[in-house]
Amino acid sequence: MLFTIDPSNGVAIYLQIVRQIKFAIAERTLRPGQLLPSVRALSQQMTVNPNTVTRALQDLQAEGIVETLRGKGMVVCDGATATCRVQRKEIIADRIAGVLTEALSAGLSEKEVQQIVSRKLKALEGKVDVISSPAPD
Repeated sequence: MLFTIDPSNGVAIYLQIVRQIKFAIAERTLRPGQLLPSVRALSQQMTVNPNTVTRALQDLQAEGIVETLRGKGMVVCDGATATCRVQRKEIIADRIAGVLTEALSAGLSEKEVQQIVSRKLKALEGKVDVISSPAPD
């Protein structure tokens, strides 16, 4: 499982970590009951401050996505997969809405935006890097 951070994308680093963990749970790379890597391991992998990772994990814990098992570490909660799948769609929908607003505010017509989206989807041909291959439901 490989998480990547982009400090220049305008999203707080801890929120990038939260999103990526949620997406990993949504695609079942991380499963209920599975132990998360330690704060130290995650901070080294992403080359971020351990306090940033801790904040992300605290947010996830407050949302009921992960929980602490005494003496073991943080694990994915039961029911987190369904929650993260819903949240993943909401996150992506919000990001798309922002891009659409920007495009329309810049004077592009709805048809021009649709053409751009169609071209980009066709260019991707469904081939993108993901955190891992999703497990079957």
